[in-house]
Amino acid sequence: MLLNFRVANHRSLREEQALQLQPVYEADRPAGTHWEAVPVVGVFGANAAGKSNLLDALEYMARMVVNSHRDAEPDGGVLRHPFRLDDAALSEPSWFVVDLLLEGVRYTYGFSVDDEQVMDEWLHSYPQGKKRKIFERSAADVEPGDSQSRRELKLVESITEPNVLFMSMAARSRQSDFRPVYDWFAQALRFRRLSPSGRAAYAGAEVGRILEAPERYPELMSLLRAADLGIEDCGTERILLDEEELRKVYGPRIPPRRLAELEEAGPREVLRPWIGHRGRTGLVQMELRDQSAGTRALLDQAPRFLSVLRKGGTFAVDELDASLHPLLTAQLIGLFQDPATNPHGAQLIFTTHDASLLGRMGGEDILKRDQVWFVDKNQYGETELFSLSEFKPRQEENRERRYLGGSYGGVPFIDDSFAKALATRGDHHDGENTEGERG
Repeated sequence: MLLNFRVANHRSLREEQALQLQPVYEADRPAGTHWEAVPVVGVFGANAAGKSNLLDALEYMARMVVNSHRDAEPDGGVLRHPFRLDDAALSEPSWFVVDLLLEGVRYTYGFSVDDEQVMDEWLHSYPQGKKRKIFERSAADVEPGDSQSRRELKLVESITEPNVLFMSMAARSRQSDFRPVYDWFAQALRFRRLSPSGRAAYAGAEVGRILEAPERYPELMSLLRAADLGIEDCGTERILLDEEELRKVYGPRIPPRRLAELEEAGPREVLRPWIGHRGRTGLVQMELRDQSAGTRALLDQAPRFLSVLRKGGTFAVDELDASLHPLLTAQLIGLFQDPATNPHGAQLIFTTHDASLLGRMGGEDILKRDQVWFVDKNQYGETELFSLSEFKPRQEENRERRYLGGSYGGVPFIDDSFAKALATRGDHHDGENTEGERG
């Protein structure tokens, strides 16, 4: 479970920005839960304000932890993305820190890098609330904690390149104290940049497996019923994927590579998902390509949502509302708020433009007061992250209206200069036409 994420000097995040996930309002805690962190965080802001850069920073940290030993070339430096609108930032380190709660133990892990090497790196745990150093690293050396085998960690240090994280090497060397944090980055933290599913009829084996046994996923049927009026059932059938079936998917212009695969390997058996709609004559099975973009997007996204809800973990999604109706997006969020559908305290962190998510559904707030964050850019192009709780909002206030009215910030300032420029240009062209007519 992610308690806190801090970052500095990454893309538009020039100064330190902190995303705090620990609860602020006890009255807003989802009923029946004792989670140490909120299950949902929604980040709102104007286009190009830096919402995506916040998730990108967390994803960069995860890639470094899991892959730095594979990606880094000896003496090849560190690939990073410092703030580019300030020359001083180019020579300053970028740094990243997470506070985690794993199996009841809190951990703090972080590192800083410049273009050449890892400058600092550290891992602390807090069993029984007392700080325990697992290791601390400077550019010069690694200092093991008192409980660590100095000989083993010094051996790991000897094979760790300056541009590689010590965490990556130690975890892969089976150092048990490193595994909880490493495994969180490698397995429990997931990312998704959502987009509508393209050729959904034969895409996504996970979707096929879910629809093959829909009774095991009642949450999916609930969401599908909300996505399109008339959906009552779903399932799969096994078909032979031959040229005739490919034409149903692609039309008369089947991609040459698909035809080449068919010619080389012959027709193959595949699972074809179907959605059941209630018509005048009964239930009609329809293919995914006949569904709305929102339904296809939901089915494309559903496996990861259901997986993280069932196993636990943290799911970071850029533009959660892409191609989804606001009601459907709200219901997805609701799955994480309810301990019945979120038994392991999974977390959803998402960016969005959809101000309706600041409102209510069924008389309940879609997002609680301590689950709402905003981003804005200052006059120097630097992203600033701040929470709704900083405004000390009342529980009953209309947050959607106040946000759209600019009370919280995080909305674009739009003046009439663009419209005036178009009008001026139009007048100019009208004048040219008049002169031509006179000539």
